[in-house]
Amino acid sequence: MPQNDWFVYIVRCADNSLYTGVTTNIERRVFEHNSQTKRGAKYTRSRQPVSVVYWEQAANRSIASQREFAIKKMDRPHKNILIKNLKKSLPDVA
Repeated sequence: MPQNDWFVYIVRCADNSLYTGVTTNIERRVFEHNSQTKRGAKYTRSRQPVSVVYWEQAANRSIASQREFAIKKMDRPHKNILIKNLKKSLPDVA
């Protein structure tokens, strides 16, 4: 993944809840969510470990933030559809 692009992502927490955020580096952000530092979100700190279940690229931070807001307003079934559709579009890695 390119480092200068913005991404909207969803992680699944250990308690099966979903957290949505934006970043320029998904791998780094997930590491932060799973660490004990204050760099991870307060919400995910007590729900570790987290794993990425969805991501999409955005042209800039503004667009990523708008999309994050839209996803956060979705109910759980609609978020699950996003996650399921992403898995269908990714190639199988065996």
